[in-house]
Amino acid sequence: MRVNVLQHAPNEGPGSIQDWCHEHNHEMFVYHPTDFGILPTIDETDLLVILGSPNSPNDKLDWIKNERVLIKQMLKANKPILGICFGSQQIAKTLGYEVLDAPAKEVGWAPVYLQDHTIENIPEKLTALHWHQHMSEIPDDAKLLFSSDLVKNQGYLLGNNVIGLQFHFEPKEDNVREIAINDGAYALENNDLHQTPQEIIAHGVPKENKDVMFVLLDYITK
Repeated sequence: MRVNVLQHAPNEGPGSIQDWCHEHNHEMFVYHPTDFGILPTIDETDLLVILGSPNSPNDKLDWIKNERVLIKQMLKANKPILGICFGSQQIAKTLGYEVLDAPAKEVGWAPVYLQDHTIENIPEKLTALHWHQHMSEIPDDAKLLFSSDLVKNQGYLLGNNVIGLQFHFEPKEDNVREIAINDGAYALENNDLHQTPQEIIAHGVPKENKDVMFVLLDYITK
């Protein structure tokens, strides 16, 4: 399987998604459309992973529009997609739904609660890394998958092979440090979780986050 990852920020990489690819002997290719303007074709994409970005899908930039063309093709071909943060919003935007200000700005660690049991072996409560102040509407045909205490629309399952997550299960310890030291100022501005970059790093990554990331990827590629 060829896994194509769209990475939009230098400090937000694939994390445990890369581990999953290696464990399953899948080839992973990482594209940086914001820097190089290159995207894979649908024919060379078996699984599309769309990571976070400091941009919004509402921004009128060519690379953002071009990504949605690829997403539309993937959806039409019924190929699996995982969207995280910005990526989740991009999928919803492609389907005609709005990307809006969230009711709270969440930056740091906070619980998310499972809202649907279609996918087995997911705990009812998990602690995820949040780094956002926007959210998308949940597509009408999708199932609400996760919610947090402050933001209802935290994740969705569309059909049996498209998942959007507003938060992050994928970061490993090194990734969290990289995110926090480079974008720590974001955590200090009107953050409803009231966590500093130092506290976010010190928290550590729950072991079950990688396990759940594997469960989600296994489900959409089965």
